[in-house]
Amino acid sequence: MDAEEGTQQPQLVLAHKLFLLTHPDVNDLDKVRLREEVLESVVSNDMVPLYETLVANGVLTVDQNVLDAMRAKIADELKKLDEKIADAEENLGESEVREAHLAKSLFYIRIGDKEKALEQLKVTEGKTVAVGQKMDLVFYTLQMGFFDLDFDLISKSIDKAKKLFEEGGDWERKNRLKVYEGLFCMSTRNFKKAADLFLDSISTFTTYEIFPYDTFIFYTVLTSIITLDRVSLKQKVVDAPEILTVIGKIPYLSEFMNSLYECQYKSFFSAFAGLTEHIKLDRYLQPHFRYFMREVRIVVYSQFLESYKSVTIEAMAKAFGVSEDFIDLELSRFIAAGKLHCKIDKVAGVLETNRPDAKNALYQATIKQGDFLLNRIQKLSRVIDL
Repeated sequence: MDAEEGTQQPQLVLAHKLFLLTHPDVNDLDKVRLREEVLESVVSNDMVPLYETLVANGVLTVDQNVLDAMRAKIADELKKLDEKIADAEENLGESEVREAHLAKSLFYIRIGDKEKALEQLKVTEGKTVAVGQKMDLVFYTLQMGFFDLDFDLISKSIDKAKKLFEEGGDWERKNRLKVYEGLFCMSTRNFKKAADLFLDSISTFTTYEIFPYDTFIFYTVLTSIITLDRVSLKQKVVDAPEILTVIGKIPYLSEFMNSLYECQYKSFFSAFAGLTEHIKLDRYLQPHFRYFMREVRIVVYSQFLESYKSVTIEAMAKAFGVSEDFIDLELSRFIAAGKLHCKIDKVAGVLETNRPDAKNALYQATIKQGDFLLNRIQKLSRVIDL
């Protein structure tokens, strides 16, 4: 189950293909190819539980001969693994016993039997002393969690890993955990924490088993753009050498990032349109597609309006390369939702900004909290008097 450097786990590659196979935007010709690749991967790894699920969902057609052959191979392999465990327990030391149990755990992971894999990993953990080796078992569990996006299992595994690190653990595994946690945060719409974790891991990235480095940079840039202020974005992303060496390989991403920072809004919208297809076809980002699209537009509109006390709708539409009606509709939605601090003078065709006063907001919050505290004290004094 250990991936070589630069190699993504086959199970996670398969998970992405399964996602594309059921995606409405993928054309039928590609789906025929994907179905063949999925079937080949499932059969070559004897993934009987997944095969039965895909047949039940109408993704694959059942072939009883193939199913029986896979079951026979699994039974034969399990017999060999159990014999190795028995031999190790009788004739060898604790280290060999652990390795035999680990081999059985990895076999269950390979065939996609999640329940038995988790049970066997617990048995293996009971035979494990070193913190580093226990951490490796947690990484195997996390990979299973990301295969079917079991966020409860992922969350518990991350908490378990953090507790293990309190006992010790090397920096390489700690840095790997940051990427796993960052992916979990991004998948659960905590983009701010995801960006922080990804940025911390840029120079130490070794987590090739869950995605390639190009994909990691893609996620880092996207999460940073909607969470970092302009100064931080320049320091941590726009000028980061690790990002600059890779970003050109990812379609539209360089133009997307640089045009935003350089205030080239027409180019930004063009690159943004190109990136949307990439985001739609990403299994971790696709559930948050509408949210991400909205947040990016809020960032870019806020940046544009920051430079003006007032500006005409015509000028803003021209800057973005869109129609005045589009800008009017877009801004009215965000203003009504309290996401943009401006108002539209429809008669004059002008946008007037009304930036919130940070000091005044802090003063009002202090007054409100003070009133709340006084009310609590009064209620407490009545109880004491009684």
